[in-house]
Amino acid sequence: MLRSNLIPAEVKPLKVLLVEDNLSLAKLYVSFLQAEPVILNHVANGEDAIEAIKSDQPSVVVLDLQLPDMNGIEILNWIQDDGIDTAVIVVTADGSLSTAVEAMKAGALDFLVKPFNQERLLVTLRNALERQRLSAIVEKVKGGYPRESYCGFIGASVSMQAVYQVIDSAAQSKATVFITGESGTGKEVCAQALHDLSPRKDSAFVPINCAAIPKELMESAIFGHVKGAFTGATQHQHGAAKRADGGTLFLDEICEMDADLQTKLLRFIQTGSFEPVGSPKTEAVDVRFICATNRDPWVEVQSGRFREDLYYRLHVIPVQLPPLRERDDDILTLVRHYIGIYAEEEGKAFKDASDEAAQVLLNYSWPGNIRELQNVIRNAVVLYDAELVEPAMLPAKIAQMGAFRTSPAVKNLSLPRSSDRVSPMDEMTLSERIVPLWQLEKEATEQAIELCGGNIAKAAAYLGISPSTIYRKRVAWEAHESAAAAQSASRGHQ
Repeated sequence: MLRSNLIPAEVKPLKVLLVEDNLSLAKLYVSFLQAEPVILNHVANGEDAIEAIKSDQPSVVVLDLQLPDMNGIEILNWIQDDGIDTAVIVVTADGSLSTAVEAMKAGALDFLVKPFNQERLLVTLRNALERQRLSAIVEKVKGGYPRESYCGFIGASVSMQAVYQVIDSAAQSKATVFITGESGTGKEVCAQALHDLSPRKDSAFVPINCAAIPKELMESAIFGHVKGAFTGATQHQHGAAKRADGGTLFLDEICEMDADLQTKLLRFIQTGSFEPVGSPKTEAVDVRFICATNRDPWVEVQSGRFREDLYYRLHVIPVQLPPLRERDDDILTLVRHYIGIYAEEEGKAFKDASDEAAQVLLNYSWPGNIRELQNVIRNAVVLYDAELVEPAMLPAKIAQMGAFRTSPAVKNLSLPRSSDRVSPMDEMTLSERIVPLWQLEKEATEQAIELCGGNIAKAAAYLGISPSTIYRKRVAWEAHESAAAAQSASRGHQ
Protein backbone atom coordinates (compact mmCIF):
# COMPACT_ATOMS: atom_id res chain seq x y z
CA MET A 1 0.00 0.00 0.00
CA LEU A 2 1.26 3.49 -0.91
CA ARG A 3 0.25 6.58 1.02
CA SER A 4 0.89 10.25 0.26
CA ASN A 5 2.39 11.91 3.31
CA LEU A 6 2.64 15.64 2.56
CA ILE A 7 -0.85 16.67 3.68
CA PRO A 8 -1.19 20.23 5.01
CA ALA A 9 -2.20 20.03 8.67
CA GLU A 10 -4.55 22.99 8.46
CA VAL A 11 -6.68 21.35 5.75
CA LYS A 12 -9.06 18.54 6.58
CA PRO A 13 -7.90 15.69 4.30
CA LEU A 14 -10.20 13.74 2.01
CA LYS A 15 -9.79 10.07 1.28
CA VAL A 16 -8.81 8.97 -2.21
CA LEU A 17 -8.42 5.32 -3.21
CA LEU A 18 -6.09 4.52 -6.13
CA VAL A 19 -6.75 1.15 -7.79
CA GLU A 20 -3.79 0.40 -10.08
CA ASP A 21 -1.99 -2.92 -10.64
CA ASN A 22 1.10 -1.34 -12.19
CA LEU A 23 3.34 -0.44 -9.22
CA SER A 24 5.54 2.00 -11.15
CA LEU A 25 2.50 3.89 -12.39
CA ALA A 26 1.02 3.88 -8.90
CA LYS A 27 4.19 5.47 -7.53
CA LEU A 28 4.01 8.10 -10.28
CA TYR A 29 0.40 8.96 -9.42
CA VAL A 30 1.29 9.23 -5.74
CA SER A 31 4.07 11.67 -6.62
CA PHE A 32 1.50 13.70 -8.59
CA LEU A 33 -0.75 13.96 -5.53
CA GLN A 34 1.63 14.04 -2.58
CA ALA A 35 1.26 17.80 -2.06
CA GLU A 36 -2.54 17.67 -2.21
CA PRO A 37 -4.76 17.73 0.91
CA VAL A 38 -5.80 14.09 0.53
CA ILE A 39 -5.13 10.75 2.18
CA LEU A 40 -4.21 8.53 -0.75
CA ASN A 41 -4.40 4.76 -0.37
CA HIS A 42 -3.38 2.29 -3.06
CA VAL A 43 -4.51 -1.25 -3.86
CA ALA A 44 -3.51 -3.40 -6.81
CA ASN A 45 -6.56 -5.54 -7.58
CA GLY A 46 -10.34 -5.52 -7.63
CA GLU A 47 -10.92 -7.66 -4.55
CA ASP A 48 -8.77 -5.39 -2.38
CA ALA A 49 -10.47 -2.36 -3.93
CA ILE A 50 -13.91 -3.57 -2.87
CA GLU A 51 -12.67 -4.24 0.68
CA ALA A 52 -11.02 -0.80 0.85
CA ILE A 53 -14.17 0.92 -0.36
CA LYS A 54 -16.24 -0.91 2.26
CA SER A 55 -13.86 -0.15 5.13
CA ASP A 56 -12.47 3.31 4.29
CA GLN A 57 -15.42 4.87 2.44
CA PRO A 58 -13.21 7.05 0.18
CA SER A 59 -14.55 10.28 -1.27
CA VAL A 60 -13.03 9.48 -4.67
CA VAL A 61 -11.86 6.24 -6.31
CA VAL A 62 -9.31 6.48 -9.14
CA LEU A 63 -10.00 3.15 -10.83
CA ASP A 64 -7.96 1.37 -13.50
CA LEU A 65 -10.34 -0.61 -15.72
CA GLN A 66 -7.90 -3.44 -16.51
CA LEU A 67 -7.20 -5.26 -13.24
CA PRO A 68 -5.65 -8.74 -12.82
CA ASP A 69 -8.71 -10.31 -11.16
CA MET A 70 -11.67 -8.39 -12.66
CA ASN A 71 -12.72 -5.58 -14.95
CA GLY A 72 -13.13 -2.15 -13.40
CA ILE A 73 -16.65 -1.91 -14.86
CA GLU A 74 -17.64 -4.69 -12.44
CA ILE A 75 -16.51 -2.54 -9.53
CA LEU A 76 -18.39 0.44 -10.95
CA ASN A 77 -21.57 -1.63 -11.23
CA TRP A 78 -21.12 -2.88 -7.65
CA ILE A 79 -20.73 0.72 -6.40
CA GLN A 80 -23.91 1.75 -8.20
CA ASP A 81 -25.93 -1.28 -7.11
CA ASP A 82 -24.96 -0.82 -3.46
CA GLY A 83 -25.59 2.93 -3.56
CA ILE A 84 -22.11 3.75 -2.24
CA ASP A 85 -21.49 7.47 -1.98
CA THR A 86 -18.17 7.85 -3.79
CA ALA A 87 -17.10 9.53 -7.00
CA VAL A 88 -15.25 7.31 -9.48
CA ILE A 89 -12.65 8.41 -12.02
CA VAL A 90 -11.80 5.56 -14.37
CA VAL A 91 -8.32 5.13 -15.85
CA THR A 92 -7.80 3.21 -19.07
CA ALA A 93 -5.20 2.73 -21.76
CA ASP A 94 -8.06 2.24 -24.22
CA GLY A 95 -9.14 5.69 -25.34
CA SER A 96 -11.98 4.48 -27.53
CA LEU A 97 -15.36 6.13 -27.37
CA SER A 98 -17.10 2.87 -26.48
CA THR A 99 -14.95 2.38 -23.39
CA ALA A 100 -15.62 5.92 -22.17
CA VAL A 101 -19.35 5.65 -22.81
CA GLU A 102 -19.55 2.27 -21.03
CA ALA A 103 -17.77 3.73 -18.00
CA MET A 104 -20.02 6.80 -17.89
CA LYS A 105 -23.14 4.64 -18.19
CA ALA A 106 -21.86 2.57 -15.28
CA GLY A 107 -21.66 5.68 -13.12
CA ALA A 108 -18.13 7.06 -13.57
CA LEU A 109 -17.84 10.80 -13.02
CA ASP A 110 -14.92 11.24 -15.44
CA PHE A 111 -12.18 9.23 -17.13
CA LEU A 112 -8.46 9.49 -17.79
CA VAL A 113 -6.69 7.94 -20.77
CA LYS A 114 -3.12 6.75 -20.21
CA PRO A 115 -0.67 8.36 -20.37
CA PHE A 116 -1.80 11.54 -18.60
CA ASN A 117 0.15 14.29 -16.88
CA GLN A 118 -0.05 15.71 -13.38
CA GLU A 119 -2.20 18.68 -14.36
CA ARG A 120 -4.83 16.45 -15.97
CA LEU A 121 -5.01 14.25 -12.88
CA LEU A 122 -5.22 17.19 -10.49
CA VAL A 123 -7.97 18.97 -12.44
CA THR A 124 -10.02 15.79 -12.68
CA LEU A 125 -9.55 14.95 -9.01
CA ARG A 126 -10.41 18.46 -7.84
CA ASN A 127 -13.56 18.46 -9.96
CA ALA A 128 -14.57 15.15 -8.41
CA LEU A 129 -13.91 16.37 -4.87
CA GLU A 130 -15.93 19.53 -5.53
CA ARG A 131 -18.78 17.39 -6.84
CA GLN A 132 -18.59 15.33 -3.65
CA ARG A 133 -18.69 18.46 -1.53
CA LEU A 134 -21.77 19.77 -3.32
CA SER A 135 -23.45 16.37 -3.16
CA ALA A 136 -22.87 16.31 0.60
CA ILE A 137 -24.68 19.64 0.84
CA VAL A 138 -27.58 18.20 -1.14
CA GLU A 139 -27.83 15.24 1.25
CA LYS A 140 -28.31 17.61 4.16
CA VAL A 141 -31.31 19.23 2.51
CA LYS A 142 -34.71 17.77 3.36
CA GLY A 143 -33.35 14.41 4.43
CA GLY A 144 -31.43 13.97 1.20
CA TYR A 145 -34.25 14.96 -1.17
CA PRO A 146 -33.12 17.90 -3.33
CA ARG A 147 -35.49 20.85 -3.56
CA GLU A 148 -36.86 21.44 -7.05
CA SER A 149 -38.02 24.97 -6.22
CA TYR A 150 -36.98 27.40 -3.55
CA CYS A 151 -38.05 30.99 -2.79
CA GLY A 152 -38.52 31.92 -6.46
CA PHE A 153 -35.73 29.72 -7.81
CA ILE A 154 -36.52 26.72 -10.03
CA GLY A 155 -34.00 23.88 -10.23
CA ALA A 156 -32.83 20.75 -8.46
CA SER A 157 -29.24 20.66 -9.76
CA VAL A 158 -26.39 20.09 -7.33
CA SER A 159 -25.04 23.63 -7.82
CA MET A 160 -28.41 25.17 -6.96
CA GLN A 161 -28.81 22.95 -3.88
CA ALA A 162 -25.55 24.47 -2.63
CA VAL A 163 -26.96 27.97 -3.21
CA TYR A 164 -30.15 27.10 -1.32
CA GLN A 165 -28.13 25.82 1.61
CA VAL A 166 -26.06 29.02 1.81
CA ILE A 167 -29.23 31.13 1.72
CA ASP A 168 -30.75 29.01 4.50
CA SER A 169 -27.69 29.58 6.67
CA ALA A 170 -27.08 33.25 5.85
CA ALA A 171 -30.68 34.46 6.09
CA GLN A 172 -30.77 34.34 9.89
CA SER A 173 -27.65 36.49 10.22
CA LYS A 174 -27.24 40.26 9.98
CA ALA A 175 -23.92 39.76 8.18
CA THR A 176 -23.57 41.36 4.75
CA VAL A 177 -24.06 39.02 1.79
CA PHE A 178 -22.24 39.59 -1.50
CA ILE A 179 -23.97 37.91 -4.45
CA THR A 180 -22.03 37.39 -7.69
CA GLY A 181 -23.17 35.90 -10.97
CA GLU A 182 -23.71 36.68 -14.62
CA SER A 183 -26.63 38.84 -15.73
CA GLY A 184 -29.87 36.90 -15.68
CA THR A 185 -28.85 34.29 -13.07
CA GLY A 186 -31.27 35.55 -10.41
CA LYS A 187 -29.27 37.81 -8.10
CA GLU A 188 -32.30 39.86 -7.03
CA VAL A 189 -34.29 36.65 -6.48
CA CYS A 190 -31.47 35.53 -4.18
CA ALA A 191 -31.49 38.84 -2.29
CA GLN A 192 -35.27 38.70 -1.87
CA ALA A 193 -35.00 35.13 -0.55
CA LEU A 194 -32.39 36.19 2.01
CA HIS A 195 -34.77 38.91 3.22
CA ASP A 196 -37.93 36.77 3.19
CA LEU A 197 -36.28 34.05 5.29
CA SER A 198 -34.71 36.49 7.76
CA PRO A 199 -36.05 37.92 11.04
CA ARG A 200 -36.47 41.18 9.07
CA LYS A 201 -39.06 39.73 6.71
CA ASP A 202 -41.86 41.93 8.09
CA SER A 203 -39.87 45.10 7.38
CA ALA A 204 -38.98 46.66 4.04
CA PHE A 205 -36.83 45.14 1.33
CA VAL A 206 -35.47 48.10 -0.63
CA PRO A 207 -33.58 47.36 -3.88
CA ILE A 208 -31.56 50.02 -5.65
CA ASN A 209 -29.76 49.47 -8.96
CA CYS A 210 -26.45 51.32 -8.91
CA ALA A 211 -26.12 51.02 -12.69
CA ALA A 212 -29.54 52.45 -13.50
CA ILE A 213 -29.31 55.77 -11.63
CA PRO A 214 -27.05 58.64 -12.83
CA LYS A 215 -24.13 59.14 -10.48
CA GLU A 216 -25.25 62.73 -9.79
CA LEU A 217 -28.47 61.40 -8.28
CA MET A 218 -27.15 58.25 -6.64
CA GLU A 219 -26.23 59.85 -3.31
CA SER A 220 -29.72 61.30 -2.98
CA ALA A 221 -31.27 57.95 -4.02
CA ILE A 222 -29.47 56.20 -1.17
CA PHE A 223 -29.36 58.86 1.57
CA GLY A 224 -32.20 61.18 0.61
CA HIS A 225 -32.11 64.98 0.51
CA VAL A 226 -33.64 68.06 2.10
CA LYS A 227 -35.59 70.81 0.37
CA GLY A 228 -33.31 73.14 -1.56
CA ALA A 229 -30.31 70.78 -1.50
CA PHE A 230 -30.01 71.09 -5.28
CA THR A 231 -31.97 72.40 -8.24
CA GLY A 232 -35.26 70.57 -8.37
CA ALA A 233 -35.22 69.49 -4.70
CA THR A 234 -38.57 71.06 -3.86
CA GLN A 235 -39.26 68.95 -0.78
CA HIS A 236 -37.62 66.68 1.76
CA GLN A 237 -37.15 63.15 0.35
CA HIS A 238 -36.21 59.99 2.23
CA GLY A 239 -33.61 57.79 0.52
CA ALA A 240 -33.35 54.02 0.29
CA ALA A 241 -31.34 53.84 3.54
CA LYS A 242 -34.14 55.44 5.55
CA ARG A 243 -36.87 53.39 3.85
CA ALA A 244 -34.93 50.18 4.64
CA ASP A 245 -34.68 50.98 8.37
CA GLY A 246 -35.33 47.73 10.23
CA GLY A 247 -35.19 45.79 6.98
CA THR A 248 -32.82 45.05 4.10
CA LEU A 249 -31.05 47.37 1.67
CA PHE A 250 -30.10 45.61 -1.58
CA LEU A 251 -27.42 47.39 -3.62
CA ASP A 252 -27.51 45.75 -7.05
CA GLU A 253 -24.56 46.19 -9.45
CA ILE A 254 -22.51 47.67 -6.58
CA CYS A 255 -19.33 47.77 -8.69
CA GLU A 256 -20.92 50.49 -10.85
CA MET A 257 -20.94 52.92 -7.92
CA ASP A 258 -18.91 56.13 -8.24
CA ALA A 259 -15.66 56.21 -6.22
CA ASP A 260 -16.68 59.26 -4.14
CA LEU A 261 -19.94 57.63 -3.13
CA GLN A 262 -18.09 54.41 -2.22
CA THR A 263 -16.33 56.40 0.52
CA LYS A 264 -19.65 57.63 1.95
CA LEU A 265 -21.15 54.15 1.71
CA LEU A 266 -18.20 52.70 3.62
CA ARG A 267 -18.77 55.18 6.47
CA PHE A 268 -22.50 54.36 6.46
CA ILE A 269 -21.77 50.64 6.76
CA GLN A 270 -19.25 51.21 9.55
CA THR A 271 -21.38 53.57 11.65
CA GLY A 272 -24.97 52.87 10.61
CA SER A 273 -25.47 56.62 10.21
CA PHE A 274 -25.55 59.11 7.33
CA GLU A 275 -26.41 62.69 6.39
CA PRO A 276 -29.06 63.37 3.75
CA VAL A 277 -27.84 65.56 0.89
CA GLY A 278 -27.91 69.20 2.00
CA SER A 279 -28.48 68.41 5.67
CA PRO A 280 -26.02 68.75 8.58
CA LYS A 281 -28.14 66.38 10.65
CA THR A 282 -26.95 62.80 11.12
CA GLU A 283 -29.55 60.04 10.98
CA ALA A 284 -29.08 56.51 12.29
CA VAL A 285 -30.79 53.40 10.89
CA ASP A 286 -30.71 49.64 11.42
CA VAL A 287 -30.10 48.09 7.98
CA ARG A 288 -28.96 44.68 6.77
CA PHE A 289 -26.85 45.06 3.61
CA ILE A 290 -26.99 42.74 0.59
CA CYS A 291 -25.10 43.63 -2.57
CA ALA A 292 -24.62 42.05 -5.98
CA THR A 293 -22.58 42.39 -9.14
CA ASN A 294 -22.17 40.63 -12.48
CA ARG A 295 -18.45 41.44 -12.43
CA ASP A 296 -15.60 39.83 -10.53
CA PRO A 297 -15.38 42.18 -7.50
CA TRP A 298 -11.77 41.33 -6.73
CA VAL A 299 -10.73 42.21 -10.29
CA GLU A 300 -12.50 45.54 -9.79
CA VAL A 301 -10.50 46.08 -6.60
CA GLN A 302 -7.21 45.25 -8.32
CA SER A 303 -8.03 47.60 -11.20
CA GLY A 304 -8.68 50.45 -8.76
CA ARG A 305 -12.36 50.82 -9.62
CA PHE A 306 -13.63 49.49 -6.29
CA ARG A 307 -12.31 50.34 -2.82
CA GLU A 308 -10.51 47.43 -1.16
CA ASP A 309 -11.73 48.39 2.35
CA LEU A 310 -15.31 48.54 1.07
CA TYR A 311 -14.86 45.15 -0.57
CA TYR A 312 -13.85 43.58 2.74
CA ARG A 313 -16.77 45.26 4.52
CA LEU A 314 -19.26 43.87 2.02
CA HIS A 315 -17.72 40.53 1.05
CA VAL A 316 -18.58 38.77 4.32
CA ILE A 317 -20.80 35.92 3.10
CA PRO A 318 -20.28 35.28 -0.64
CA VAL A 319 -22.96 33.62 -2.78
CA GLN A 320 -21.97 32.58 -6.32
CA LEU A 321 -24.94 31.93 -8.62
CA PRO A 322 -24.06 29.44 -11.38
CA PRO A 323 -24.75 30.33 -15.04
CA LEU A 324 -27.49 28.35 -16.75
CA ARG A 325 -24.99 26.54 -19.01
CA GLU A 326 -23.64 24.84 -15.86
CA ARG A 327 -27.14 23.73 -14.81
CA ASP A 328 -27.90 21.11 -17.47
CA ASP A 329 -30.21 19.24 -15.11
CA ASP A 330 -32.38 22.35 -14.67
CA ILE A 331 -32.78 23.63 -18.23
CA LEU A 332 -35.75 21.49 -19.24
CA THR A 333 -37.34 21.95 -15.81
CA LEU A 334 -37.20 25.71 -16.36
CA VAL A 335 -38.46 25.35 -19.95
CA ARG A 336 -41.53 23.40 -18.81
CA HIS A 337 -42.12 25.78 -15.91
CA TYR A 338 -42.23 28.84 -18.17
CA ILE A 339 -44.22 27.06 -20.89
CA GLY A 340 -46.87 26.36 -18.26
CA ILE A 341 -46.92 29.95 -16.98
CA TYR A 342 -46.98 31.67 -20.37
CA ALA A 343 -49.43 29.22 -21.96
CA GLU A 344 -51.89 29.97 -19.16
CA GLU A 345 -51.32 33.72 -19.47
CA GLU A 346 -51.82 33.69 -23.25
CA GLY A 347 -54.59 31.07 -23.32
CA LYS A 348 -52.50 28.74 -25.51
CA ALA A 349 -52.38 24.92 -25.65
CA PHE A 350 -48.63 24.49 -25.10
CA LYS A 351 -47.69 21.75 -22.64
CA ASP A 352 -44.04 20.92 -23.32
CA ALA A 353 -41.16 21.08 -25.80
CA SER A 354 -40.66 18.39 -28.44
CA ASP A 355 -37.67 16.08 -28.14
CA GLU A 356 -35.94 17.92 -30.99
CA ALA A 357 -36.55 21.34 -29.43
CA ALA A 358 -35.45 20.05 -26.02
CA GLN A 359 -32.14 18.91 -27.51
CA VAL A 360 -31.59 22.30 -29.14
CA LEU A 361 -32.34 24.08 -25.85
CA LEU A 362 -29.97 21.78 -23.96
CA ASN A 363 -27.16 22.36 -26.46
CA TYR A 364 -27.46 26.16 -26.46
CA SER A 365 -25.03 28.01 -24.16
CA TRP A 366 -27.53 30.61 -22.80
CA PRO A 367 -25.30 33.69 -22.49
CA GLY A 368 -28.31 35.62 -21.15
CA ASN A 369 -29.08 32.86 -18.63
CA ILE A 370 -32.58 32.46 -17.18
CA ARG A 371 -33.76 35.87 -18.39
CA GLU A 372 -32.91 34.85 -21.96
CA LEU A 373 -34.65 31.50 -21.55
CA GLN A 374 -37.79 33.26 -20.27
CA ASN A 375 -37.84 35.54 -23.31
CA VAL A 376 -37.34 32.65 -25.74
CA ILE A 377 -40.22 30.64 -24.28
CA ARG A 378 -42.54 33.64 -24.06
CA ASN A 379 -41.75 34.51 -27.68
CA ALA A 380 -42.64 30.97 -28.84
CA VAL A 381 -45.86 30.87 -26.83
CA VAL A 382 -47.02 34.31 -28.01
CA LEU A 383 -46.27 33.76 -31.72
CA TYR A 384 -47.42 30.15 -32.11
CA ASP A 385 -50.11 27.81 -30.83
CA ALA A 386 -49.56 24.07 -30.48
CA GLU A 387 -49.09 21.48 -27.76
CA LEU A 388 -45.32 21.25 -28.23
CA VAL A 389 -42.67 23.89 -28.81
CA GLU A 390 -40.75 22.88 -31.95
CA PRO A 391 -37.26 23.98 -33.14
CA ALA A 392 -38.86 26.12 -35.88
CA MET A 393 -40.57 28.21 -33.17
CA LEU A 394 -37.26 29.16 -31.59
CA PRO A 395 -35.19 32.21 -32.62
CA ALA A 396 -32.91 31.41 -35.56
CA LYS A 397 -29.77 32.09 -33.51
CA ILE A 398 -30.74 29.53 -30.90
CA ALA A 399 -31.92 26.95 -33.43
CA GLN A 400 -28.64 27.22 -35.33
CA MET A 401 -26.25 27.41 -32.40
CA GLY A 402 -28.13 24.82 -30.39
CA ALA A 403 -28.23 22.36 -33.26
CA PHE A 404 -24.57 22.82 -34.16
CA ARG A 405 -21.89 25.40 -33.52
CA THR A 406 -18.90 24.38 -35.64
CA SER A 407 -17.80 24.51 -39.24
CA PRO A 408 -20.16 24.28 -42.24
CA ALA A 409 -21.42 20.83 -43.13
CA VAL A 410 -20.77 21.18 -46.84
CA LYS A 411 -17.26 20.82 -48.25
CA ASN A 412 -16.53 22.42 -51.65
CA LEU A 413 -20.04 21.67 -52.85
CA SER A 414 -21.80 23.45 -55.70
CA LEU A 415 -25.50 22.75 -55.23
CA PRO A 416 -27.57 22.10 -58.35
CA ARG A 417 -30.08 24.71 -59.47
CA SER A 418 -33.70 23.98 -58.67
CA SER A 419 -34.34 23.57 -62.40
CA ASP A 420 -31.72 20.85 -62.71
CA ARG A 421 -32.70 17.20 -62.50
CA VAL A 422 -30.74 15.28 -59.91
CA SER A 423 -29.62 11.89 -61.21
CA PRO A 424 -28.91 8.88 -58.93
CA MET A 425 -25.18 9.49 -59.45
CA ASP A 426 -25.61 13.11 -58.33
CA GLU A 427 -27.36 12.00 -55.17
CA MET A 428 -24.58 9.53 -54.45
CA THR A 429 -22.04 12.32 -54.88
CA LEU A 430 -24.02 14.52 -52.49
CA SER A 431 -24.14 11.79 -49.87
CA GLU A 432 -20.38 11.43 -50.11
CA ARG A 433 -19.65 15.14 -49.92
CA ILE A 434 -22.17 16.31 -47.30
CA VAL A 435 -21.08 15.31 -43.81
CA PRO A 436 -23.86 14.70 -41.25
CA LEU A 437 -24.03 17.39 -38.55
CA TRP A 438 -23.59 14.92 -35.70
CA GLN A 439 -20.37 13.65 -37.26
CA LEU A 440 -18.91 17.14 -37.65
CA GLU A 441 -19.95 17.98 -34.12
CA LYS A 442 -18.29 14.80 -32.85
CA GLU A 443 -15.06 15.56 -34.71
CA ALA A 444 -14.99 19.17 -33.48
CA THR A 445 -15.64 18.13 -29.88
CA GLU A 446 -12.97 15.43 -29.91
CA GLN A 447 -10.51 17.89 -31.47
CA ALA A 448 -11.27 20.40 -28.68
CA ILE A 449 -10.66 17.73 -26.02
CA GLU A 450 -7.37 16.77 -27.67
CA LEU A 451 -6.25 20.43 -27.86
CA CYS A 452 -7.06 20.79 -24.14
CA GLY A 453 -4.84 17.84 -23.26
CA GLY A 454 -7.75 15.51 -22.58
CA ASN A 455 -9.35 17.92 -20.09
CA ILE A 456 -13.06 17.57 -20.83
CA ALA A 457 -14.10 20.34 -18.44
CA LYS A 458 -11.73 22.80 -20.11
CA ALA A 459 -12.80 21.73 -23.61
CA ALA A 460 -16.46 22.11 -22.62
CA ALA A 461 -15.80 25.65 -21.40
CA TYR A 462 -14.24 26.64 -24.74
CA LEU A 463 -17.11 24.98 -26.64
CA GLY A 464 -19.64 26.89 -24.55
CA ILE A 465 -21.29 23.78 -23.10
CA SER A 466 -21.07 21.81 -19.86
CA PRO A 467 -19.03 18.60 -19.42
CA SER A 468 -22.20 16.57 -18.93
CA THR A 469 -23.38 17.71 -22.37
CA ILE A 470 -20.27 16.13 -23.90
CA TYR A 471 -20.95 12.84 -22.12
CA ARG A 472 -24.59 12.90 -23.23
CA LYS A 473 -23.63 13.65 -26.81
CA ARG A 474 -21.14 10.77 -26.84
CA VAL A 475 -23.98 8.36 -26.13
CA ALA A 476 -25.96 9.89 -29.02
CA TRP A 477 -22.95 9.70 -31.35
CA GLU A 478 -22.51 6.02 -30.51
CA ALA A 479 -26.15 5.43 -31.43
CA HIS A 480 -25.64 7.28 -34.75
CA GLU A 481 -22.57 5.17 -35.52
CA SER A 482 -24.39 1.94 -34.69
CA ALA A 483 -27.30 2.94 -36.93
CA ALA A 484 -24.95 3.90 -39.76
CA ALA A 485 -23.09 0.59 -39.43
CA ALA A 486 -26.36 -1.35 -39.49
CA GLN A 487 -27.52 0.58 -42.55
CA SER A 488 -24.22 -0.08 -44.32
CA ALA A 489 -24.42 -3.79 -43.48
CA SER A 490 -27.99 -3.89 -44.78
CA ARG A 491 -26.91 -2.36 -48.09
CA GLY A 492 -24.08 -4.90 -48.31
CA HIS A 493 -26.53 -7.79 -48.07
CA GLN A 494 -28.75 -6.41 -50.81
